[in-house]
Amino acid sequence: MFDVLVYLFENYGEGVEFRRPDQDILTRRLSAAGFEDQEINRALDWLKGLHGLSDSASAERLAQSASMRVYAAEELRVINAEGRGFLAFLEETGLLNPVQREWVIDRILALDDEELTLEKVKWTVLMVLDSQGLELDHLFVEELLGDGVAQHLH
Repeated sequence: MFDVLVYLFENYGEGVEFRRPDQDILTRRLSAAGFEDQEINRALDWLKGLHGLSDSASAERLAQSASMRVYAAEELRVINAEGRGFLAFLEETGLLNPVQREWVIDRILALDDEELTLEKVKWTVLMVLDSQGLELDHLFVEELLGDGVAQHLH
């Protein structure tokens, strides 16, 4: 499923189709690109879950929160120290607010991935930020994923 999400982000990441995809069109395009139906459906469900996060009534209040994040046992199991440290770094530097951090954590858990790597955490951060319609700074993307991906996205 993760490969499908990365493919969508690389090809539609800064367009309306990634933020609010037409599932029939994307399913056909992804099938033509060689992805399996099960992986496509899981990826589109993941995106639907991402879009559903914006409906939270407490998001504005949480965005201004200065409290410390304590991870639950399941989150600790899935997100290793490196990933948690990276999220803390992004939040401390102001690149993620507490709401965005929670959305990233939610989507990481939704990946249902046994081998969560720092690279997958980084991609998830980019997908969450892009889904909000935020203009992603070229230098931020380059630093996050490397120049090759940044050049492709812009």
